[in-house]
Amino acid sequence: MRDVRKTAMTHSFDQDYWDRHWQGDRAGAPAAEAGAPPHPHLPRETGDLTPGTALDAGCGAGAEAIWLASRGWRVTAADIAERALARAAELAAASGVADRVQWVHADLSRWEPGTTYDLVTTHYAHPAMPQLEFYDRVATWVAPSGTLLIVGHLHRDHGHGPGGAEPPAAATATAAGITARLDPARWDVVTAEESPRAVTGHGACAVTLHDVVVRATRRA
Repeated sequence: MRDVRKTAMTHSFDQDYWDRHWQGDRAGAPAAEAGAPPHPHLPRETGDLTPGTALDAGCGAGAEAIWLASRGWRVTAADIAERALARAAELAAASGVADRVQWVHADLSRWEPGTTYDLVTTHYAHPAMPQLEFYDRVATWVAPSGTLLIVGHLHRDHGHGPGGAEPPAAATATAAGITARLDPARWDVVTAEESPRAVTGHGACAVTLHDVVVRATRRA
């Protein structure tokens, strides 16, 4: 359920949108493409944590879930796109971690996991609901003393310029906007930052992504 492509369009981010997303150019890509390293904020923000149970909300092709599983986490990885989940499961098997990841086909705007996790992480996930309300939802799935890691598109009042990514405004947030919704009586904010990141986009073009990263620990 991840989309980092250049776009200025608006989307409903419903089942139909994500089915079409994974039936497009990504559907024909080699399986090795989805075996790329995880988002760089994940190792940095979770490398010091003791592995336990983890939820990757909006896992896409599974890079983050597979990385966590390879580090000893027991991972539940949920996404609305069945094609993405099928590819992710193949990659997990090839990586030798199939027994440590449960792949769940789910609409994250409605799905309830029925449990809490030591780590809940989401990277550029956009379900069919307001972005900050989605972050509210995933925060409720963090166990006491557990960690919430949100990586999303930064909301900016102007375009990102030539070569930059332009997500729909409804799919963006700010660090202050996210942390303001975390009750300080229940959460300790560890990281709250906004930063640009250079990546290689379609056609080997340089693309600048503007990330918002929030890591918080739920008080026991």
